[in-house]
Amino acid sequence: MLAEWLDQALDGRATTPREGRLPGGRYRLLAPGVLELSPDACAAEAHAGVLSVGVHGNETAPIELLGAVLARLEAGLLTLGAPLLVILGNPEAIRHGERFVETNLNRLFRRDLDEAGDEPDRARTLMAAVDAFYGRHAALAPLHYDLHTAIRDSRFPRFVVEPFGETPTPPEQWRWLAGADIQAVLHQHRHSWTFSHYSKHYHGAAAFTLELGRARPFGANDLAPLAPMGRLLEVLVEGRAPECAAPAEMAFFRAEHELLRHDPDFRLCFPDDTPNFTEFLPGTRLAVDASAGAFDVGETPLSVVFPNAEVEIGARAALLVVPSPPPA
Repeated sequence: MLAEWLDQALDGRATTPREGRLPGGRYRLLAPGVLELSPDACAAEAHAGVLSVGVHGNETAPIELLGAVLARLEAGLLTLGAPLLVILGNPEAIRHGERFVETNLNRLFRRDLDEAGDEPDRARTLMAAVDAFYGRHAALAPLHYDLHTAIRDSRFPRFVVEPFGETPTPPEQWRWLAGADIQAVLHQHRHSWTFSHYSKHYHGAAAFTLELGRARPFGANDLAPLAPMGRLLEVLVEGRAPECAAPAEMAFFRAEHELLRHDPDFRLCFPDDTPNFTEFLPGTRLAVDASAGAFDVGETPLSVVFPNAEVEIGARAALLVVPSPPPA
């Protein structure tokens, strides 16, 4: 059943049966694209884990990666040892092969959301599912890995964004991520209302947005570089301790500034194919906006992450970052 769940969610068919047995526990379909896995007994290292993919519909490698993990669980090659909430974020956008249908789902995860439409409704469904899941497993440490791919190449193809929040990230997470061959970490500097931010802000979860290479269509992904991340997901399923490595093996950055698109007449002053984490020297002009004016790099070099001049008015068109020391 788990091997079919993703396909059924994507083509809009009702998944049957809605619940059943699997090695080490049970599964239960809570909503379209929302699946809860409940172990018969929690293993020693179990977390209350949320694993989400497909929040942006054109980012397919994490869907394939998670599908392979679920297939191994159903085949008896893994044994469930931790409660998991497995989420296919935006099935309609995935069916269309588009980043979103009407608006970017990954900016809508806040409890005071008052927007109307399919994506806002989906955000409310997913927030309610996460709230209920963490409530059912309040005795376990909350964890959320929101798996994505980037729309462009990167100096560091596999990196994570740590959402802004009051709850410090547990030190072992840096060792886990380094062991999963994550190459860089970006600390956010303000609330961003992404899905991972929701879990950290409202539930104190250890939460990350993971960028696992570049966005490609189904069937065009090279999953070999993601094998270490696949192994991390597998041990989270089983509630075991994962492979670890020194955090200093990763490059660390912190957000310094956001470029916002204020006007329809907005442009970035560098090529569209500029990789993430490209550094620009002082005095370089990075953007021109008809309302906000030009933005030039100041005295400190800045690197650009997630540049996208085509975002909606008022949205972030690029994140500008500087190097940061690894955590102690």
